[in-house]
Amino acid sequence: MTVLSSRPAQPVDPGLVSIALEVAGRLANDASDVIMATAGRGVRPDSGESPFDWVTDTDRTLERHTRRVLTAEFPSIPVFCENTDADVPGDSEFRWVVDPVDGTANYTAGMPWCAYSLALVDRWGPVVGVVADPYRSQIYAAARGRGMRANGTPVRLAERQGDSLVVCTEMTRTGPWEGMGEFISTAAIAGTGVRVLGSKCLAVAQVALGHVAAAVLHGYHEWDVAGAVSLAVESGAVVLDRRGEGAQLPVDGLLVAAPEAADEVLSWWQSALQADS
Repeated sequence: MTVLSSRPAQPVDPGLVSIALEVAGRLANDASDVIMATAGRGVRPDSGESPFDWVTDTDRTLERHTRRVLTAEFPSIPVFCENTDADVPGDSEFRWVVDPVDGTANYTAGMPWCAYSLALVDRWGPVVGVVADPYRSQIYAAARGRGMRANGTPVRLAERQGDSLVVCTEMTRTGPWEGMGEFISTAAIAGTGVRVLGSKCLAVAQVALGHVAAAVLHGYHEWDVAGAVSLAVESGAVVLDRRGEGAQLPVDGLLVAAPEAADEVLSWWQSALQADS
């Protein structure tokens, strides 16, 4: 029996949540406009240790804009970003985490699959999350206990999403994760296709939207997925680590799934890891 991820008992000031949602929504709209105006225009990434490290001028522009607005609106809450912060300390009551362009390789190539992600996080997980999906002209937003919305329309998973024939996963920073081939083969035998589309944020968001049954991420950083996990939790998805334990931002891998699919997909993941060990 799958253990459902528990909602934090600690209340958050409703005024802070409302203001955070409003500011985050504005930033997501700004980011969507910038991404659509610049995507696929020949920008080149900086060289890095990993061939999967892509940093563009748009990343830097959106990061600076996000930091400037959040620092002005919430001067006591630190802001952490993929491009400039190596790690996220856990001693602050709240923190903002932002990925200005998740899926930058796709963005650079002009492929329509990238996102802007922003979340307000406390020790229990995301408090507020927004994801801009520019190519679909969608802003997804959620807040703890307030549900999820897509362009203002409430979203809640229905039972039929557990029957989806698609599961998403993503590469690690160095390539396929150990057991990934076995996982894909096991899913295929069960009649489920696995998609690797190049954005951890959007992979998780597709579960929240009911488009896919699950997303499995062998490794990730908090800023990659915090905004999308907020969406998933508020839409009714299950959030687990690779051991099947519930946590909104697990440190040991991430499975986000429709409740009806969680046990089966978790078993594929665990079997793949055992087979490769």
